[in-house]
Amino acid sequence: MSLIQEPAIPLYDAVVKGYHTLSTAGADTEGVRRARQSAFDQWRLLGFPSIKNEDWKYTNITRYLKDEFALDGLVAGGGPVAAVAAPAGLVKKATIPGLDAFQVVLVNGVWDGKVHGASPKGELPKGIELLKVSQVLNDPAFAGYFGNGKWGNQHFAYLNTALFTDGLFIRVKDGAVIEKPLHVVHVFTADRNLLIQPRHVWVAGRNAEASVIESIVGGEGDVKLWVNSLMEIFAQTDSKLDHVVLQTAGTGVRLVQHTTVRQQKQSLYNNYTFTLPGAELVRNDLQARLEEDHTETHLYGLYLTAGGQLVDNHTLVDHQKPNCYSNELYKGVLLEKSTGVFNGKVYVHQDAQKTNAFQQNNNLVISKQATIDSKPELEIYADDVKCSHGSTVGQFSEEALFYLRARGIGEDTAKALLINAFAFDVTEKLRNEAVEHFVNELISQHIPSQTQA
Repeated sequence: MSLIQEPAIPLYDAVVKGYHTLSTAGADTEGVRRARQSAFDQWRLLGFPSIKNEDWKYTNITRYLKDEFALDGLVAGGGPVAAVAAPAGLVKKATIPGLDAFQVVLVNGVWDGKVHGASPKGELPKGIELLKVSQVLNDPAFAGYFGNGKWGNQHFAYLNTALFTDGLFIRVKDGAVIEKPLHVVHVFTADRNLLIQPRHVWVAGRNAEASVIESIVGGEGDVKLWVNSLMEIFAQTDSKLDHVVLQTAGTGVRLVQHTTVRQQKQSLYNNYTFTLPGAELVRNDLQARLEEDHTETHLYGLYLTAGGQLVDNHTLVDHQKPNCYSNELYKGVLLEKSTGVFNGKVYVHQDAQKTNAFQQNNNLVISKQATIDSKPELEIYADDVKCSHGSTVGQFSEEALFYLRARGIGEDTAKALLINAFAFDVTEKLRNEAVEHFVNELISQHIPSQTQA
């Protein structure tokens, strides 16, 4: 059992001590306290995942657990954590040129309450509300959005539920259409090794429309930051939500990001996740649960990996009711000694007749030392569905290279053009021109001048 083995890991011992510090502070309501206790008990049973766990068999995190980490946010008395100023350089790195948006900055999961790009008084449109999770956590009106605390075999989701202290609560009110996107900048920084656990909740009300862009930066020095983020998104009836995630954190970051999206009738959720070279470990667990009929989900992902980076994308599209549509396209470009993992599952319940689901994962392996593990899955219990999936792994097309070089284009430039063309199927899905241009620039910056065939 992990209860015997795990204490050999320094982080395990820190988590146990941190939980006891938080639980004795007495700042939570009885409901929150019970949720934390239940999650902590389940986490102790599961421990940290290993390659013996099916969902982690391609992602060995043992070497990342050898460092010692302090727990961020556990202040005396259990009160809210004070916001600190974000380093200007990191905020600048996340800035998207030409983007007209409302911007908020969180440092280690804590928002300072300021909104940039809003009205002269710093006010948002009436249809959107932003709050700290620490402000609403013990509010009965928030209880329904806190989740049921049942995370299956998601080790890190239980860990976050037991120990989180703050995050961002976004609510778009019924009928509100927010014309400008909200740009949420997540800055992670510290002068010592930290385990940081933000908890976010977003709610798109009935007939609401909004677009949220997340930028993740930090980890530029020698300090190791383990970020274990948990997000719950509620897309209510007839709502539309665009969600862009830009993961550009530095080599000092180990990022584990779990997102659960619960969709009601006729809602539309679009997710675009871009992972660029930097963070030594990135694990994205994205689950879209289509809980009512006529819902629609689009998941697009692009991962460009380099160095010894390990990037793991796990997705679940859970079709629970009939007449729903989902489309998933993930592409990977793997350089140097990096490793990519894609494990996507489409689950169709017996009641989910007339489901239309598509899933595709394509990979371009540039270096002979890079590896990719791709595992698309379909699990179908309905008999009147249209579902398909596929996966490809390849290298540069010699014919395409010859065609370009025959027209006077150098080999390195030709390979860069082919990488951009490969990524285009994902980047062109973005609906905001400034964001699309920014992502293409990031890709260009990370394509080496000399690629390895």
